[in-house]
Amino acid sequence: MKNLMLSVLMTVVLFFAVAVMAGDQDFELVNETGLTIDEFYCSPVETDSWEEDVLGVDVLEDGASVEITFSRDEEACDWDLKIVDEEGDEIYWKSIDLCKAMTITLYYEDGKPTAEIENVPEEE
Repeated sequence: MKNLMLSVLMTVVLFFAVAVMAGDQDFELVNETGLTIDEFYCSPVETDSWEEDVLGVDVLEDGASVEITFSRDEEACDWDLKIVDEEGDEIYWKSIDLCKAMTITLYYEDGKPTAEIENVPEEE
């Protein structure tokens, strides 16, 4: 019985430790653009710099997904997103609230970038 209680306690502690480390802006990026994404950038709306490629993998193939994580110290919620495809073309998505987003699916059709955003469920 003691081992079971200890195991449950450790699971609860681990869950909260992971939650504390995660940034409010963390999300899953899903590529449904029909393109291979070579680079992915996120920048707060009020910033003029794209900084570094945050993809975390070499490329993101069409239909694939990747977890994008942030420092828990990051406070900005509204972000611009940019991809660079295999041809070197840059495509932008503007003013996305990453504090609410859980999954962002990027689309690109007829020269128009769109995104489907699945938000984090609201607490009741």
